[in-house]
Amino acid sequence: MPAKPGDRVKVIAKDGIKEGILMPNEETNSVIIKLDNGYNIGVDTKKIKEIKIIEKCKAKEPASKKETKKDSKKPTIAILHTGGTIASKVDYSTGGVIARFSPEEILEMFPELKGIANIRSKLISNMFSEDMRFKHYSLIYKAIEEEVKKEVDGIILTHGTDTMCYTSAALSFALENINIPVLLVGSQRSSDRGSSDAAVNLICAANFIARTDFVGVAICMHESTGDNNCLIMPACKTRKLHTSRRDAFKIVNDRAIARVSYETASIEFMKDDYDKKEHGKKLIVKEKFEEKVGLLKVHPNMFPEQFEFFKNYKGLVIEGTGLGQAPVGVPNELSKIHSKNLEAIKKIIKNGCIVVMASQCIFGRVQMHVYSNAIGLVKAGVIPGKDMLPETAFIKLAWLLGNCKKEEVRELMGKNLRGEINERLLEDEFLE
Repeated sequence: MPAKPGDRVKVIAKDGIKEGILMPNEETNSVIIKLDNGYNIGVDTKKIKEIKIIEKCKAKEPASKKETKKDSKKPTIAILHTGGTIASKVDYSTGGVIARFSPEEILEMFPELKGIANIRSKLISNMFSEDMRFKHYSLIYKAIEEEVKKEVDGIILTHGTDTMCYTSAALSFALENINIPVLLVGSQRSSDRGSSDAAVNLICAANFIARTDFVGVAICMHESTGDNNCLIMPACKTRKLHTSRRDAFKIVNDRAIARVSYETASIEFMKDDYDKKEHGKKLIVKEKFEEKVGLLKVHPNMFPEQFEFFKNYKGLVIEGTGLGQAPVGVPNELSKIHSKNLEAIKKIIKNGCIVVMASQCIFGRVQMHVYSNAIGLVKAGVIPGKDMLPETAFIKLAWLLGNCKKEEVRELMGKNLRGEINERLLEDEFLE
């Protein structure tokens, strides 16, 4: 009888012997097995001499849902799920990754949580974060509002890492007067891997909620590649800067709110001016977002059609070069078309589109009164985005257009509302 996914096997190949759980694989000409250390390895089928079955897969009984007793001495934390790898693990009967969302399943995966807080859990959606739309934000707001009414002590929102910073900014703007902590938590490595960061991120987030008076929206992720600490990062000043490292999230033009030790649960605040709980503070949810807002990255060899595309949009963030430039100058005959780029930008602004300039440099701020190209853009009506991240500027513009009059939007884009603008940048607020 041939081996099937989930069987424990010994793969005897020309270059050695590997033992582990046979995984499904329909994409490559190799046999994939999961080693005991949690990692997957592929063995070229041409090199395999024999596959021996050590133990057949045994079907697992569904986990029984036991009612978890509430401890009145502990805070209650609601874990709201939107997807990502943080609530997933391998089902060894099939070899595939399955999602676990019930409170019982969460506590089974991360038993340390039981010693920190009473855990409630709810599935909002199960999706890749790049599939998020503004309408999904509304589902998240409603779920948070329900938990606030139930007087929960804090909320953890599990989220895919790739667009987590967009969602954190959206929550920060939409949840006015939030009087509990709302922490977005994800994982860079799947929880079935030995190097997963899921447990550390989640447990540090829970400890921070349970042991501090912080309120507001923030991100909790690894500080370094080791499992020592997590940082509590500002919602509008954090960006994913690496595709796979566990310390992929870095703070831009700002500082961490706090450091949480995984080993000792100790908390070191790095900011004194964070928002704290206030009696009588009532949550106001402003959930409207303008759908027709764009984000355009400047690059060499641009054409006016690329700007004219947004003529029917309500807002556009241009991710410009350096201090906030775009190709609108004509230094020589070969750049003649750039005059049409400027005319295209003027045209979409005249058509009612609010255009904001951010920098693709990530760190630093735009300064549009230095170079002639940027000066021309300001004269055309482009609003300098100061030191806002392009993603944050995009979210802020969409939110303002959904909730304010146009003249208010132009004024408020340049004002600090949720910590998205830092008027004074310090030397140590830069990636080292």
